[in-house]
Amino acid sequence: MATPPANGPQTTSVRREPFEPSGAGAAIERWTLRAGPYEASVLTLGATLHTLVAPDRDGRPAQLLLSTDRLADILGPARHYGTVVGRYANRIDRSSITVDGEEHPLAPTGGGITLHGGPDGFAHRMWAAEEVPGGVRLTLHSPDGDQGFPGALDVTVDYTLDAGGELAIRYHAVTGAPTVVNLTNHAYVNLAGEGSGDVLGHLLTLDADGYTPADERQIPYGRIEPVAGTPFDFTTARPIGKSVHDGHPQLTGPGGYDHNWVLRPRPADGGPVRAARLEEPVSGRTLEVLTTEPGIQVYTANTFHGAVTGASGVPYGPFAGIALETQHFPDSPHHPAFPSTELRPGEEFRSTTVLRFGTTG
Repeated sequence: MATPPANGPQTTSVRREPFEPSGAGAAIERWTLRAGPYEASVLTLGATLHTLVAPDRDGRPAQLLLSTDRLADILGPARHYGTVVGRYANRIDRSSITVDGEEHPLAPTGGGITLHGGPDGFAHRMWAAEEVPGGVRLTLHSPDGDQGFPGALDVTVDYTLDAGGELAIRYHAVTGAPTVVNLTNHAYVNLAGEGSGDVLGHLLTLDADGYTPADERQIPYGRIEPVAGTPFDFTTARPIGKSVHDGHPQLTGPGGYDHNWVLRPRPADGGPVRAARLEEPVSGRTLEVLTTEPGIQVYTANTFHGAVTGASGVPYGPFAGIALETQHFPDSPHHPAFPSTELRPGEEFRSTTVLRFGTTG
């Protein structure tokens, strides 16, 4: 892309090419978006946000997402790195849902739950792709009964990037029969740069006064508890690692954060508002997450033990990155008090999340 005039408009370039890790996967495409100093790449496998480059306070670029080019890792231990997960992101207890009085057994993923849509969820699928202004649109058809979910579902996900450092992710879905839908992106970010160590020193702010405590399988009990006075209070910026090892009973099981925070009410006009802010003090990089969703699942990669090595050549250990998954609440179909995830024929599922990058200092 030609460099625009210093004071002129900056457009987004979009490039499409085969993605062939280790000589395999020729059917997978990589779409690369560039705008100013920012770059994002998206794979058609899993509608995956694969890489994301942003500058630090001195203008030095770095790739910020945990990522691998090895197809075996993408389909194995790294299968949710940056993918769109669905048809139902997060956990559904008892691998079963009831819609309009009819029970639908779901494909289990182990431990008595169905996680991220089942063992062959959207993260494993090949999505069709086409260019849209400023980005790429990915499309998937999920047939009736897919992983046990009722209703044929047609899904689109748009990724668009601008030179101001905003990556927007817009989801849309319609169904042929009553069903449940909960979609999110599962990228792990490290603002110091991929492979640069853990994120325990990152400063996190969450615009949430409550969270949903969960059992040992991370299934919510169904109640909302205040964060005040607990390690879950990120209403003002604090290091992720400040209380992660304090022995709180909600943290000892998962070994860190893997919980849903209840965001403050979204505006009536439905536009995305801030849910989280992340800052890495050394590089000065910041990330604001804006969303239309009512919740955000924060996962600090507690169970990573070096099974995947990124492009940096560094194996990913515990806390190598943080996932900020904007979504509805886990196991909502079993908790009527939670915001509903039902989608019916004639309705449209719409959701927007914006990743806004910047710097301090």
